[in-house]
Amino acid sequence: MPNRKTLKDTEKFVFMVAEKQDWELHPDKEFLKMLCEGLTENWNRYGYYSCPCRDGSGSKITDNDIICPCDYCEPDQQEYGHCYCGLYLTKEFAATGKIPKYIPERRPEEKIQ
Repeated sequence: MPNRKTLKDTEKFVFMVAEKQDWELHPDKEFLKMLCEGLTENWNRYGYYSCPCRDGSGSKITDNDIICPCDYCEPDQQEYGHCYCGLYLTKEFAATGKIPKYIPERRPEEKIQ
């Protein structure tokens, strides 16, 4: 199992991803912290950053599509302005001041546990 991650490690990861992709992070700091805690827990459980809003299987091959940022992040951003869990927002969506809301699951049914 890879080294354990701390919440600080995960926060650094999500900030780096957002900066590299030119995305914004969820504006509610407590909700953002909860998402980062979920990512940290998943790393320490599985050894990879499985999406905190989906159930991982523990198999990196099976979960490859939901490793953060997941395969559905960009299509969700294009359609809704943010990803499924609301972690990553487009600059345009963030500028509206709106809070991410529930969006439909894109992950194929056969991949959902």
